[in-house]
Amino acid sequence: MSRKFLKFEIDLDFVLIAVTTSLKDYRICYLINKCLNFNFTKADDLAVDIHPNAGPVYFSLYQYNWESSETDFYFIANKGSDGYLIPEMKRADYFLMIKNYIDNADLEKLVSNINRIPEIVAAVKIDPKKIKSRENLLF
Repeated sequence: MSRKFLKFEIDLDFVLIAVTTSLKDYRICYLINKCLNFNFTKADDLAVDIHPNAGPVYFSLYQYNWESSETDFYFIANKGSDGYLIPEMKRADYFLMIKNYIDNADLEKLVSNINRIPEIVAAVKIDPKKIKSRENLLF
C-alpha cells in the first residue's frame, strides 16, 4: 500500500519587529503615536494557550490601521500574565506585527524612526519563519 504524506506549512503573511525598552506598554505606544503619527489604541488582551492543560496566557495588545493601504499594525507585549509569547526571545519586550502589505522602503523607514525614539533601546526586524513558537503569533 502506498503512503502519501501531507505537509502542512503555516502561512506567515506578516512582518515582525522586536522592540526592546523598559517602558510600560501604554507609554511606548504613546511615544510611537507621537513620533510616527500613528494612533495605537488598546484592544482586548491577546489570549494564547501556551501551557497544555492550563488556561490561556494574556498579553497586552494595541492596534492601528493605515486605511490608505489597509495595513494593520499590532503592538504586543512579549511578557504576559504567566509566561512569554515568544520564549526564545526573552530580551524582546514587545513585538510590532505588521499584517497585509508594507513595502520595504516604508518598513526600513519605520524601523529607523522607531529606533530614533530615545526610550527604545533597539527595534529589529525578525523573520517569523525562524521563530520556534511562531504559532503563538497567529490570531
